[in-house]
Amino acid sequence: MKRLALMAMLMAGTAGAADFSDPDWPCIQRKQPHLSLGSVWSGPLPDAAVEELAKAPEVQALAQRLEQRRLPVEEAEALIAEFAQGKDAQQMAALYLATFERIDALRSRVMNGIARYAHKQEALDAQIDERRAEMSKLEAADAPDFDRIDALEEQLDWDTRVFRDRQQSLTYVCETPVILEQRAFALGRAVAAHLPE
Repeated sequence: MKRLALMAMLMAGTAGAADFSDPDWPCIQRKQPHLSLGSVWSGPLPDAAVEELAKAPEVQALAQRLEQRRLPVEEAEALIAEFAQGKDAQQMAALYLATFERIDALRSRVMNGIARYAHKQEALDAQIDERRAEMSKLEAADAPDFDRIDALEEQLDWDTRVFRDRQQSLTYVCETPVILEQRAFALGRAVAAHLPE
């Protein structure tokens, strides 16, 4: 039941309302800059010893593989099961901590990229508005400059097409943080399944 509640919280990001108070966030999902370890990990919370274990080269190497989205979760689960042989709860918690930190850092970079993407869209939107205004002015002139009007119309068509294509891509881009949250949750569950009783 607890796991279902956690999964529901993660999925709520997809259906949640956009936070229009943040002009840098164009997505429907609520902006959550960092994941909470407690929301994706049911094992023991890390202490200083676990944090130190998480820095071990063996743990970091596996965490680096686990974070990669191209690695299917089923394969990740097999790698986790192999790692778990003879490991104690602290070592397993260290593996998840190292993996979680990598996923959260990647997710933060993606979210910063989304903010930059939003700024580029705003700039292009402003440019489209300026070109439309200039075109209206030129068309209303007593002696219209048809060459300039044609050039503006061509550029306006191009800018509008680019703007629309980017807007369509935004749906996919905005799903990336959610996909990373889901991966963090799935890997947390996989590691927790190998915690010693």
